[in-house]
Amino acid sequence: MTEEKQPLLDHYQHRPGSSGRASALHPKCPGCRVAHLRDKNAPVPFKLLVLLGFVILANALPIAVVYPFLYFMIEDLHVAKRKEDIGYYAGWIGSSLMIGRMLTGVLWGVIADRYGRRKVMVCGILSVVVFNTLFGLSTSLWMALLTRFLLGGFNGMLGTVKAYASEICSEQHQTISMSMVSTMWGFGLIIGPAMGGYLAQPAIKYPNIFKSGSLFAKFPYLLQALGVLVFALIALVMCFYLPETLHKDHTSLEIDEEDTGKDHIAVESDTKEKQSESIFRNWGFISSTMVYCVWSLHDIAYTEIFSLWAVSGRSYGGLGFTSSNVGQVLAISGLSMLLFQLTLFPIFAKWLGPIRLTRVPTLVAIPILTAYPFFSKLHGNSLWAILLIASITKLILGQATFTGSFILINNSVKQAQRGAANGFSLSIVSLFKAIGPAGGGSVFAWCQTRQHTWLLPGDHLVFFFLNFFALLTALMTCKPFLPSSTAHPILE
Repeated sequence: MTEEKQPLLDHYQHRPGSSGRASALHPKCPGCRVAHLRDKNAPVPFKLLVLLGFVILANALPIAVVYPFLYFMIEDLHVAKRKEDIGYYAGWIGSSLMIGRMLTGVLWGVIADRYGRRKVMVCGILSVVVFNTLFGLSTSLWMALLTRFLLGGFNGMLGTVKAYASEICSEQHQTISMSMVSTMWGFGLIIGPAMGGYLAQPAIKYPNIFKSGSLFAKFPYLLQALGVLVFALIALVMCFYLPETLHKDHTSLEIDEEDTGKDHIAVESDTKEKQSESIFRNWGFISSTMVYCVWSLHDIAYTEIFSLWAVSGRSYGGLGFTSSNVGQVLAISGLSMLLFQLTLFPIFAKWLGPIRLTRVPTLVAIPILTAYPFFSKLHGNSLWAILLIASITKLILGQATFTGSFILINNSVKQAQRGAANGFSLSIVSLFKAIGPAGGGSVFAWCQTRQHTWLLPGDHLVFFFLNFFALLTALMTCKPFLPSSTAHPILE
């Protein structure tokens, strides 16, 4: 009998130096074929991170591409009776995507753990190809809401890519891989609005190219959708160059009949035991997820409020910008953030550690946001200089906090649970991100009607609202709410 089992044993080899433990490898398992990437001395897989980064970018673009032109889109749809009401409707369009994602995030996490990470990424990119393009053709509020809702419902890949990024790097390179996720996601949330600002209403902005009565005059928000479509199609191709990291034999391994003489031998792995441990009884995971959720609410509310505030008139405390002006600010901010993340950020991340990396930027952001309402008193070059410095700094701080929270979530669970854990966190954070635009838009619309009150008049109250959630995030990173054990990954 020992001789019959020998072919099975030959399929395994022990790889010392993989996060301090020996791991059994199987040649037919896609996860085992890339297990060497997690070895202690493995180099940073820059090629895979670049491919993954572009996939993340294409997925992030449609989320924020709408913000610079939502104000004008609501005007074109003729649903707001007063200008002061535009913020309400804009908030609901921004929230509809997150509501859809909230309802399906856990399901996509389960699918990622059962059928593979790459399949979920492909489905996510396909949803961008279909539903974001249909959104660009929207001629009514309900069509805009429905297409954004479906885009969110069929796209649950953010949690999956965070799990994937942690599975293609060793522990010592986790900061780099998580930084790539947060950087490209943040970059997409900046380049998206820049594209929206430049490409929305092209017949008005570029009448010499797009004539009156043309397709893009009839559908003024289609061109930006086609721009996102190009990125999505390229990312779809790149998905197929990313290796699968899911261990197909995580519950059992079966050897073909010709290898065993019709004897099937099942080998139970550690993963079954790992998966039986409920993530819902893991306080480190729950608390890390809540930190991520509260900061996400702050961040997406800031993204929407910034655009609404910048394009609103100076009589309402805004800057009187065009959507192109907003796009310029966000594009410069995004490029600056990307440069910082690729150069200086790893040094700061290593020095601070994941918990302080999550906490410190939220505190630094508070005085910056407090200064925003006073920018409306500036003009010309001084306005642009101060606004760019504030916007760049705020964006860098936001992405640093996201990177820290991603590391905390992955550190709090074992590898076999990361798909489900990140899927759950995606569902919960989508609820908060749905509240963010709707709540932020509503607060902004309300503040437009109280410009002359003595306590926090107008936009001062809007940015106080953002500061409240920034401070709350910082407090939630302290003990006893957030265990110090989340600073290091669980040894398996």
